[in-house]
Amino acid sequence: MNKKTIETRMDRHVSTFYLAFLLLATVALGNAQTSLLTVDSHDITVLLNTNETFVVFANGLLTTDVQVTLGTDSEDHLDLDPASFIYPAGGTQNQSVVITGRIAGYVKVTADSDAANTEIVKDVFVRVTVAKSRALIYTSIVFGWVYFVAWSVSFYPQIWINYRRKSVEGLNFDFLALNIVGFTLYSMFNCGLYFIEGLQKEYEDRYPLGLNPVMLNDVVFSLHAMFATTITILQCCFYQRAQQKVSFIAYGILAIFAVVVIVSAGLAGGAVIHWLDFLYYCSYVKLTITIIKYVPQALMNYRRKSTSGWSIGNILLDFTGGTLSMLQMILNAHNYDDWVSIFGDPTKFGLGLFSVLFDIFFMLQHYVFYRHSRESSSSDLTTVTEAPNRSNEPSDVTTEKY
Repeated sequence: MNKKTIETRMDRHVSTFYLAFLLLATVALGNAQTSLLTVDSHDITVLLNTNETFVVFANGLLTTDVQVTLGTDSEDHLDLDPASFIYPAGGTQNQSVVITGRIAGYVKVTADSDAANTEIVKDVFVRVTVAKSRALIYTSIVFGWVYFVAWSVSFYPQIWINYRRKSVEGLNFDFLALNIVGFTLYSMFNCGLYFIEGLQKEYEDRYPLGLNPVMLNDVVFSLHAMFATTITILQCCFYQRAQQKVSFIAYGILAIFAVVVIVSAGLAGGAVIHWLDFLYYCSYVKLTITIIKYVPQALMNYRRKSTSGWSIGNILLDFTGGTLSMLQMILNAHNYDDWVSIFGDPTKFGLGLFSVLFDIFFMLQHYVFYRHSRESSSSDLTTVTEAPNRSNEPSDVTTEKY
């Protein structure tokens, strides 16, 4: 093998090694440049005139110094220290930022940098809640759990009454039909945003600084409500129900809702709208059902001049849950100085108030308007057993309420 051949082969090896080195360097550089700065928590609550801290750190080595400038959507609500800093290239230390609450409210802290590093700081954001009182925070949490339990338990008095009477007379079937559709759609919305990563990604893309509105207790409540309503419907299939059935008006309303849901699903399947929009349309149908579902039962009680067969326990628990829900919203509005959440966007508060007013109306029907009404033992909540009259023995009357 001559000298020229050997030199040629050595040149090829050197070239190959040089290209491999460049490739590895390029990959390493690309990985470094795509490393992001982030924070240890995206949600922080701070009390007035007190301090809380969040930490900025890198999830990889940066190849250049990054200038980070923190800003807020409201300058008066809190102070940041430091509000600007340089995260060094190759640095592994964390940068602590101290938040001091000044005015109650909700504030978003975001980061900015030069054009070349904008992507690197995009995950540096914190949703800050400035509160007036920690006691009010805990009270709000307690209210939340109590109304969650009250609403969850509220389905069972009706189920128990149906079981004891072996009858569903007095329970309106339109109410049940609307209820099962409403809770099914509500479960679809909650399960979709809680379990399906694609929908969570859509939500994050649409609301980059937003928080997923669905929590685990929302999923549990909606699925449990659907289950309990299904049990009640099955009771209607097996227990005495006289001539009761779902009305044509209810069928018509449900048909309209079905068209809305099916068309929306078709548009989402054809990529005309996003699946997230489909879930929102389902939630709008659920809100509509919440407004109208009590009307058939109220009319039925009025026509019968009786509330027999309709559980007042259900109403009392629903009233408790609805009242505590509204009180929680009022407490939060005061604690976070966020009255606009009630008066600026009254939908949630208005729906809660609407349900509570219906509960009050049902209580008036039960305890005031029709308190003296009596039905036969098969359709009343009160069972009266009277022993045969005897000449020398007083009648024995036993009243059992359940």
